[in-house]
Amino acid sequence: MSSIYNDIAVAAPKILLPREGLDLKKWAVIACDQFTSEPKYWEDVENEVGDAPSTLRMFLPEVYLEKETPDQIDARLSSITASIHQYINEGILRQMDPGFIVLDRKTKYNDSRKGLILALDLEQYDFTPGNKSRIRATEGTVLSRIPPRVRIRERAPIEMPHIMVLINDPGKTVIEPAFTALSADSANLVYDTDLMMDGGHIRGYYAKEDSQVGKWIPFALQGLLSHSEDGFLFAVGDGNHSLATAKKHWENIREGLSEEERQSHPARFCLVEIVNIHDDGLKFEPIHRVTFGLTKEKLLSAASEYFAGQEYSISDASAFAKEGSKDGSQTILVTDGEEDFTIVLKKPAHTLAVGSLQGFLDTLESEQIHTDYIHGEDSVRSLAGKDRLGFLLPDVSKNSFFETISKEGVFPRKTFSMGEAVEKRYYLEAKRI
Repeated sequence: MSSIYNDIAVAAPKILLPREGLDLKKWAVIACDQFTSEPKYWEDVENEVGDAPSTLRMFLPEVYLEKETPDQIDARLSSITASIHQYINEGILRQMDPGFIVLDRKTKYNDSRKGLILALDLEQYDFTPGNKSRIRATEGTVLSRIPPRVRIRERAPIEMPHIMVLINDPGKTVIEPAFTALSADSANLVYDTDLMMDGGHIRGYYAKEDSQVGKWIPFALQGLLSHSEDGFLFAVGDGNHSLATAKKHWENIREGLSEEERQSHPARFCLVEIVNIHDDGLKFEPIHRVTFGLTKEKLLSAASEYFAGQEYSISDASAFAKEGSKDGSQTILVTDGEEDFTIVLKKPAHTLAVGSLQGFLDTLESEQIHTDYIHGEDSVRSLAGKDRLGFLLPDVSKNSFFETISKEGVFPRKTFSMGEAVEKRYYLEAKRI
């Protein structure tokens, strides 16, 4: 690391990029935690990459985690470590001077979404609900998911970012002006490529930390922090468990370091993409529910008891408020595939409809009744039927997102999704750890 900005929990990293002349479409591959139920996707990626240099050789797709034996996984990890060293030794990866990358991502769903690549200080990240750190989780962290990911990380000399972190910048004062300034000069362009497997297109512009834009970025983030009432600057949007893994890995390393070494060790700082929650290209989609083994009659009986005291009622589908209600009431649309009706809570105990619903569904969970988390209304309706009820939730408001985290600590699990699967981050940049 070079400059470390402790007040905003940021560092200007020495970013690793593929050398000029490589086929970047084969180099960039989607994040490891995508398409985990679709091995065919990853077979197609293998065919697309072939023998070309690719980030595919530097990470473990999670589709293999539960499908292969420990010996097979260990062999994959050994191959990954060897590929990373090969890419570094042969100059396939080149290290930039400390700085930042501002990018623009286009997909078939959105023409533009801006992002900012930088490093966050893991000492100022806490996933404990209700904490007041600079960097906070947005959903509960499942601790059992961390150890196997730590074992992968501790064998890798570099990291590649698929973590997307949100800032609350309605005035668009940080990323957007930096992109405008950098994109005006083609000399700043460090990558410009189509992305494989329907991933769209991405362009990235580099700002050395001592350049005008490089100095502007931390200054603008400091200005954003000055408007935060409780010091909350960064919310982890995608990759909560990946950042938690990086934190645990750093804590393991930290124990063997002197106090001076701890200040600037590269494992202390995690490479991420920062996205403005108010970017027009960032779509927030609610994650709906389908509960199997639950009849309408049992639902209504249990709901009347669980929601007693919250002014609970049942209404027709027209009562459903897709964006929530200004008076604080909540509506949840329920479908059995043929008929729709609405659960209405005039005085809900939870800030969000998803919190009210999840708490209720948790009480119904049994060997006979279980809940799946579903993206898209059409998918919910196709699954709903006899003994299968679909629950459609209102959108998550961008305007109250940070306020809700400050108040509630974290969102209920599976509250929202940031865009479609193919819009998730593709590995392109890297950093030594």
